[in-house]
Amino acid sequence: MRKNRRTLHKDFRILTLDDDYIMTSTLQAYFQRSGYYVDVVNDPYQAIEQVRNGKYDILLLDFLMSPVCGDQVVEEIRRFNKEIYIILLTGHKSMAPPIKTIRDLDIQGYYEKSDRFDQLELLVESCVKSISQMRIIQNYKNGLSLMMEALPQIYDLDNTRSIYESILSITLNIFQGDRSFLMISDFTASQGENELHLLGDITEEEVRDIVKNAHFDGQKVITLADMLLAPIEDEEHKIIGILGTDPGVSPEYVQVQMMEIYIRQISSALHNSQLHRLVSTKNEELTKAYEQLNESYVEIINAMRTIVDERDIYTRGHSDRVSAIAADIAGQMKKDKHTIERIRLAGLFHDIGKVGISDKILLKPDKLNEEEYANIKKHSGKGAKILSAITLFNDVVPIVRSHHEWIDGRGYPDGLKGDAIPEESKIIAVADSFDAMTSHRHYRSNLSLAQALDELRRGKGTQFAPEVVDAFLEMLDEMGEEKAMEKYGTGKAVEEEGENE
Repeated sequence: MRKNRRTLHKDFRILTLDDDYIMTSTLQAYFQRSGYYVDVVNDPYQAIEQVRNGKYDILLLDFLMSPVCGDQVVEEIRRFNKEIYIILLTGHKSMAPPIKTIRDLDIQGYYEKSDRFDQLELLVESCVKSISQMRIIQNYKNGLSLMMEALPQIYDLDNTRSIYESILSITLNIFQGDRSFLMISDFTASQGENELHLLGDITEEEVRDIVKNAHFDGQKVITLADMLLAPIEDEEHKIIGILGTDPGVSPEYVQVQMMEIYIRQISSALHNSQLHRLVSTKNEELTKAYEQLNESYVEIINAMRTIVDERDIYTRGHSDRVSAIAADIAGQMKKDKHTIERIRLAGLFHDIGKVGISDKILLKPDKLNEEEYANIKKHSGKGAKILSAITLFNDVVPIVRSHHEWIDGRGYPDGLKGDAIPEESKIIAVADSFDAMTSHRHYRSNLSLAQALDELRRGKGTQFAPEVVDAFLEMLDEMGEEKAMEKYGTGKAVEEEGENE
């Protein structure tokens, strides 16, 4: 059991700070026995620099130290590092800082020193569990991002041979492995023959042994000989091949989940490829395959859209609200049902390009610098590029790209002006700005409904299209403030959601 715990803990780095040399040495010895990597420091200022320059997961520090106390050290660290987990050590409970200070500085817990460290070890293990969960979420997000970037390559029906090579290369990239294989039925050859494609340090003999012992029994992913294996199925769920990869370590839950999503895309792409090669005359079946491809792509894009909104409680549901508001404005302007549906869809995916922007920028609590703002401004162009990979979104691509353009030409990314801006983008711009102004954010509280509407009026003819603002104001006047707040979940609803987190 101790060996297993040491293995689990070896990826977590602890920094211990105390002006008592005996205490830091004791803590180091104790937690190193449990498998943690532990550094010690006895000078508070040196500790701050080590946290700034090093990659630590947990900080254990004394409260009463010289020349500065622990809460002052934490306050300085929190200026540049919000992620590190901190546990404060005190000689006696009466010497602990107030609860308000602990909350304000985001300290995960405090420990009253004694000759036993079992309670402290429990606190550290609690931090480790939280850190592990955050790593899983981050790995999942990164994996989905890589899949998103890879889908256009995978769905290239014109060159089946390059599809196989792309699949293996992308598989290694997503799962951080050093070898993978793809065995696929060759329908152009005699019955029972398979094509085998290898990448990395793996032999044909090894693969055939692995495949021989692989029994899926209805499972979407299994592990065998430290490899992740997944069956490639056709539309009738008949196995037509196997994809395998070695992630370098024992596969974890998040890797299994990513493989399940990934193999669905592979199955769709390879099945469609084989149809393209062998049954080009079967138009009905090929059309159905393309529809399945579209659904699979939408599944990934929807997952990415949800991740963008769910990264922060303050933007949770933002895209859904923008979609609803924009569709209602279009209805108020008497647009036809196809235009309204196009605007509704564009509203859902208008911020999809933010998936590639780091949390440090998106969740920054104060004003962005020029470089960070320039990075943010790329999201509308990136979103258009992501959506352009499939014909289903052709109509919404220019809408998403231009939803931050201004009527007077001072917007981005193309500096379009007046009638050069798609009308649908003008509608999305008003809906997006209204929801942003009436929602709580890290860097400010929400505006009231009246304040937000005043901002829209002031922006008529410069940032916003006057006819769109007028239609929105007319719609809200007919609806009434209370019904609008309830329908669109602005202001109060966002605040309550944040408090319930």
